[in-house]
Amino acid sequence: MKQLLIIALLCSTTQIFAQDNARFERKGFVFGLGVGGGIIHIQDHNTETSFEKTAGAISLPNLKIGFMLSEKTALLATLPGTIYQYEGRDRSFEAFIPSIQHWFSDSWWVNGGAGLAMDFPAFYDMKGLENRDFNFGYAFAASSGIELVQSRNYTLDLQAKVQYGKTYLENDGHRNGTIFTLGVGFNWY
Repeated sequence: MKQLLIIALLCSTTQIFAQDNARFERKGFVFGLGVGGGIIHIQDHNTETSFEKTAGAISLPNLKIGFMLSEKTALLATLPGTIYQYEGRDRSFEAFIPSIQHWFSDSWWVNGGAGLAMDFPAFYDMKGLENRDFNFGYAFAASSGIELVQSRNYTLDLQAKVQYGKTYLENDGHRNGTIFTLGVGFNWY
């Protein structure tokens, strides 16, 4: 009986240590959600009324959807966005950006890509607007982050992002937006 108790104790102790040393693995489908704040600089060109503003901004919800190509590289569709004010109304300067994310170490990653810029009223401020003024163009974004927590199928990271976009307005005008944000991200693998 004493030997059976020692074997059971040894097996349970080994199992506990094996679970603590389980290696984190990135594979399969990726879904990420981020929130943060930063600075946005918006400027209109060639329009009837000029507009230029630099202000603090809220950035949410920044989404990432895609899949791992290898353990260190992912192909993602990223959706960064930031809210700003124009003529007393909230607007959203966002983008849909296909991107590549690569981990240069176990916890440090870099992401970059180019895609579609979108400038439109904030989703919560669209009610009752006759002229919704949806504008589209092109965008570039680059970001980097450090994963602070890694579990079997999720990570929690700190991230910094730079985004530039140009949308086309009526009367041959365009609106440029440059955004820098810092935030927290939660990712599932």
